Amino acid sequence: MRFLHLLLLLAALVAPLPGAAQDAGPNGPITAQTDAISDAAIAVRIREIIAELGGYEDVTVTVSEGIVRLRGTTTSMTEAGALEGLVNRVEGVVAIRNEVTETADIIRRLDPAIERFRARMAQLVVSLPLLLIAGAVSAVIVSLGFALARWQRPWERLAPNAFIADLYRVLIRLAFIVVAIVVALDILNASALLSTILGAAGIIGLAVGFAVRDTVENFIASIMLSIRQPFGPNDVVEINGDQGKVIRLTSRATILLSFDGNQIRIPNATVFKSRIVNYSINPEMRFTFTICVDLMSDLSEVVRIAKETISGLPYTLSTPAPMIWLGEITDSGVEVIVAGWIDQRDTSLLLARGEALRQLKRAYVAAGIDMPNTTYTIALAGGDLAAPDTSSPAPHRSPLAAEPDDIAPVAETTAGELDRIVDAEREQEDAQDLLRPEAAKE
Repeated sequence: MRFLHLLLLLAALVAPLPGAAQDAGPNGPITAQTDAISDAAIAVRIREIIAELGGYEDVTVTVSEGIVRLRGTTTSMTEAGALEGLVNRVEGVVAIRNEVTETADIIRRLDPAIERFRARMAQLVVSLPLLLIAGAVSAVIVSLGFALARWQRPWERLAPNAFIADLYRVLIRLAFIVVAIVVALDILNASALLSTILGAAGIIGLAVGFAVRDTVENFIASIMLSIRQPFGPNDVVEINGDQGKVIRLTSRATILLSFDGNQIRIPNATVFKSRIVNYSINPEMRFTFTICVDLMSDLSEVVRIAKETISGLPYTLSTPAPMIWLGEITDSGVEVIVAGWIDQRDTSLLLARGEALRQLKRAYVAAGIDMPNTTYTIALAGGDLAAPDTSSPAPHRSPLAAEPDDIAPVAETTAGELDRIVDAEREQEDAQDLLRPEAAKE
């Protein structure tokens, strides 16, 4: 019999308590003997703990056979759930039945928020002197930075143009603002917030950078163009297929005046990435044209006359010397390609080319070298075609042979008018310009 009683006692110790799957409790071993004294001690200990914590005035604690039952209400379910972890740490607790719910009393639920607000206001009052000192020191640092940025001489001497000088001033202001923030946080003993602020600023900057990527690219291109200066005011350039005279370079666009009098605005990002042809950097410029002579002409004489005529023009340069070469044999005759060099500061390329063509044609006519005169015969169906009379062909004479043997003016006139328009545009005081006439061009 004693052996049977021992087996029943072991089975009772090993078997799980009813409802253990639903109740939370410690994982340690359960003692075989309990009494009212130990249950009361557990209840008293738990009541003392929650009384010290505060916020659990409406919670009641009962303990029976090591099982703790909690009843009542709290201001939030978070506080109700925290009770289980607290009670689990009390020695002798077998299981916990947590029946605490969230109160529906609005006043009780607002009490913790009011207490937190009062605590923060009290902390603000205590920290107010430090806040005033930190604000005053930050204001002094920022004022020094802004005063330094307002100086003219150091930044204008260091920067190649006004745009870069303004950029230096902005960077100086930002640097002093950052220093002021760091010093203020250090005075408030909150320097750990700096990494959080910098991290948030980095994320915001990355998002803004992606949103305004084209604007940022255009701004950076403006900086590079203002430093490199690939062209100057009144330079004749070709950018992305657009030709004209440069009016100004702004922080957003390059402004050209086309030869038709139209204003062209090209974004600086496009200018920086495009192929730029500057026709004004090198004063020497070459003009070329093609003229045809008769197939039966003496080509050596043709070349000699062309070279003497072009070299004898007062506006062509001897170095580089004019070049004459023969091109293709076509139905119209033999092509003679003529190239000459001028100083574009004194001579118009278009006028020089036209006058050279006129003088060379007159020289050919005077030397008896015929120009091609292609004749086309049209035969109509059913009609009689009369053969052309070729017995005594009339000599082909150009009206230019009777022209006076003088040189037409080849000085630029239209370009002078365009220069005056460009100068008038550049004299506007409210217009931004990053170009300097005295700057070295790339």
